[in-house]
Amino acid sequence: MHPTVIIVPTYNERDNLPRMVAKLLSLPVGVDVLVVDDNSPDGTGAIADELAAQHPAVHVLHRAGKEGLGRAYLAGFHWALEKNYEFIFEMDCDFSHDPDEIPNFLKAAQSADLVLGSRYEGGIRVINWPLKRLMLSRFAGKFVKVVTGMPFSDPTGGYKCFRRRVLQALALDKIHSNGYGFQIELTHTLWRQGFTVVEVPITFTERTQGHSKMAGGIINEAFWLVWRLWLQNGLRRSPRKKL
Repeated sequence: MHPTVIIVPTYNERDNLPRMVAKLLSLPVGVDVLVVDDNSPDGTGAIADELAAQHPAVHVLHRAGKEGLGRAYLAGFHWALEKNYEFIFEMDCDFSHDPDEIPNFLKAAQSADLVLGSRYEGGIRVINWPLKRLMLSRFAGKFVKVVTGMPFSDPTGGYKCFRRRVLQALALDKIHSNGYGFQIELTHTLWRQGFTVVEVPITFTERTQGHSKMAGGIINEAFWLVWRLWLQNGLRRSPRKKL
């Protein structure tokens, strides 16, 4: 068992999963992989089981149905904490998140509690996105910063590395958001508690296999969540304390 686990949620990712697992297992740093499959109709779960049978570093968590990205990650977090991993990643299966960036995350995590992969730190690094989606993402980041005060360029991004102790500090069962909102809520909760959060630049590439799962409800959820987080922080735009 390695100290690092990459949580990869899947729903209809049969074309991407074998390639992703092969890439992760070939990295210069050793990692374990947890596939969290939401009962994919295309048989992704069965493929994950085959990969786990072939590779001791691959594990599979089957869920009864599709409940959203946030619920999948929370299930993965609980599993990873029970297994005593020190570094716990969120990562998409569709190669929009480059696995080759993982060593950079781990290097930053030596002096940070949460490492955020940023598409906008020091410039825009997004490939094959339509202008409308890029503008939506940039507006969302600026909106979160204005309302909450979080000084991060990409608070909605889903490529993250958590130290074990920060996930232990979260009341995971009280987190109910999904999608963009889930990413914002996790980061804001840890930031306002005084944990060290840093960004590392990444290049985001739109998927070439499968279909995006983003929907209008995810955007609406995130909008109202940002105001709720501000209220939870006592209308403050800074952390409550420093650890």
